[in-house]
Amino acid sequence: MNRRSLLAASAALALATLPRGLAAQEKPTLAFVVNVSADFWTIARRGIEKANREHPDYNMEMIVPGQASAAEQRRIVDALLARKVAGIAISAINPGNSTDMLNRAAEQCVLFTTDSDAPKSNREVYIGTDNVAAGREAGAQMKRALPNGGKAMLFVGTMDADNARERVQGIREALQGTQIQIVDIRTDESDIARAKRNVEDTLARYSDINLLVGLWAYNTPQIYQAVKAAGAESKVRIVGFDEDALTLRGVADGTILSTVVQQPFEFGYQSMVGMIKVLKGDRSFIPENKQIIIPTRIIDSSNVKEFQGQMRELLRGA
Repeated sequence: MNRRSLLAASAALALATLPRGLAAQEKPTLAFVVNVSADFWTIARRGIEKANREHPDYNMEMIVPGQASAAEQRRIVDALLARKVAGIAISAINPGNSTDMLNRAAEQCVLFTTDSDAPKSNREVYIGTDNVAAGREAGAQMKRALPNGGKAMLFVGTMDADNARERVQGIREALQGTQIQIVDIRTDESDIARAKRNVEDTLARYSDINLLVGLWAYNTPQIYQAVKAAGAESKVRIVGFDEDALTLRGVADGTILSTVVQQPFEFGYQSMVGMIKVLKGDRSFIPENKQIIIPTRIIDSSNVKEFQGQMRELLRGA
């Protein structure tokens, strides 16, 4: 190897061994940290991809925790800060126990929350659903399912998350003055197999249960499969959240009455575009209450086929 080649190789090696984020030509990185592995976040990824096409001078990443826990999210955020990322949008699993971590992130980069808020942290803005209002919508669907009252069981990953607590709050508000009784709230710590076992146990132990309600994206598909396996379609009604393919199939075949769907595409897209605006010094889009609310809608037998077509196109990346 001649001297020129040797110098070139040495320079390339020196550049390659720089800590990530210090290479002169590297693009600023924006990270989107989710709470659990679910198809729901695939839709958000499409929004991130759209934002990245519009802003190719940024590197945009979605990070899915290997374990759905606050400790795992803390490890992920620490690693991102070590990489000197420019911005983080996060669905906080346990905001009450993560405030210090989130504030540390807010000191070093732009911090947004999405899907599940952490209002006591120093995040710039929350982009997502008004989960109390979404809970009220689910409560209205529960009343539609049980107009004469009955017993209901709720299923969710964890009650530590703000979106879970707020949805339950909205449901309880909507059910005031009715004869619908919430027997219990079963949590699964984002373990899919456990989520299904919770439903199976409910069907086995409560012969008088009338309604099963899934509060997170993966809960309703597990309810649907367990009810189908038990042959209990004519015995219990189902109300759910989000637009998992199995959930939509259940709505289409009549097993599921309805589902409250969010707009995770907008969670991803608006989080990325918003962080870029803040990095450029523009906070004019942030409301005084620091919440950008993305509307929800109800999917039932009247509109499910059209919505399924829209989801197929979106998941193909069209």
